[in-house]
Amino acid sequence: MRPDHPLRILGIDPGSHVTGYGVVEKRRTGLSCITFGEIRPPRGASLTKALSVVYERIEGLIRESAPDVMAIEDIFFGKNVRSLIRQGHLRGIVLLAGTHGGLPVFEYTPLEIKKAVVGYGRAEKSQVQSMVRAILKLPGEAPADASDALAAAICHAHFGKDETV
Repeated sequence: MRPDHPLRILGIDPGSHVTGYGVVEKRRTGLSCITFGEIRPPRGASLTKALSVVYERIEGLIRESAPDVMAIEDIFFGKNVRSLIRQGHLRGIVLLAGTHGGLPVFEYTPLEIKKAVVGYGRAEKSQVQSMVRAILKLPGEAPADASDALAAAICHAHFGKDETV
């Protein structure tokens, strides 16, 4: 990051049904939130349709917000195999959109993100939301998945990795 150029980070939390996003700008004076939200494919949409919706929205976000890098939350290993496979497909689409958009893509585990934002790797989702709100001086809490995406961006702003995915 050049002193006169802020670093703009697109954070993504790829979920099996909801994909959160958030754009954070890092300046010498601190972090600020540019935008955030959630991508929700139509209820009952086929996997193909859901992947298309997520890809198009991420591609549009990259064009509109002009980030310098993408920070993405790594897959959380749960018990539901079907959900995990769907999440893997969505994550692949997000990675593809980022690389097609010319962005270096950095991957962070949920533990790394929580530790960077809350200071404790086993923090609860509500603690992460509260800290994201405080760090970015948001007027209210962001929706859960958007908050997780903002947390990924904050993590990269604080502890940026040197290697891309």
